[in-house]
Amino acid sequence: MIRVENLHRHFGGFHAVDGASLKIRAGSITGLIGPNGAGKTTLFNVIAGRLPPTSGKVFMAGEDITGLPPHELFGKGLLRTFQIAHEFGSMTVRENLMMVPAAQSGESLLNAIFNRSRVRDEEARIRDKADEVLEFLTISHLADQKASMISGGQKKLLELGRTMMVDARIVFLDEVGAGVNRTLLNTIGDAIVRLNKERGYTFCVIEHDMDFIARICDPVICMAEGKVLAEGTVDQVKNDERVIEAYLGTGLKNKVKEEAAHG
Repeated sequence: MIRVENLHRHFGGFHAVDGASLKIRAGSITGLIGPNGAGKTTLFNVIAGRLPPTSGKVFMAGEDITGLPPHELFGKGLLRTFQIAHEFGSMTVRENLMMVPAAQSGESLLNAIFNRSRVRDEEARIRDKADEVLEFLTISHLADQKASMISGGQKKLLELGRTMMVDARIVFLDEVGAGVNRTLLNTIGDAIVRLNKERGYTFCVIEHDMDFIARICDPVICMAEGKVLAEGTVDQVKNDERVIEAYLGTGLKNKVKEEAAHG
């Protein structure tokens, strides 16, 4: 699905992404882990067109998408969410979802004046779709709430819901667990797994919660200092000496050894 080749993104003398190469397999839920400053979010921003690369290439299903702007990538089905949710706070949760589909008839002044029935019918279809999404995410009870009034975890669910309003092919999720309680994080995890299994979504997930990563992700990629350090199953990555030293820490290193000794 996604292939990144020798990607660099420099900010002056700082190499945020420093020759990273990786693949995200179609149909997978790939975890991306690493210490703060490893370059994970910058990598997301380059792939998703928010930042141009200094050098290197990004391919999607064999097509070179390097440097394409976000709106073009959106049209190709590549979407991303953010560490801090970006909702329209004065609009309801349902209205936030209804904003997502592009090129709606009602955006045209001529249609609004002369094709009101077309606009009305399309709006009804989009509303039905939004309600279906809310039900899927188990947040139908929030449909008429102002988006500014819902919790941080519910806003993360709303961001995930936005990806369901269009034909998403791959979704990049940036720290879905940040500021989210365990119950809501489990709900988010359930939704991601269902979207993957039932609707064929491919995901790449940045997250520091290793229990969450272990529950939903395979494979897992670890970055450090702008480079890909290791890749494999959760257990393979957790037991990789380089990952332990760079990210998980010597305390976990000893814990891992203890667990291995006790079978």
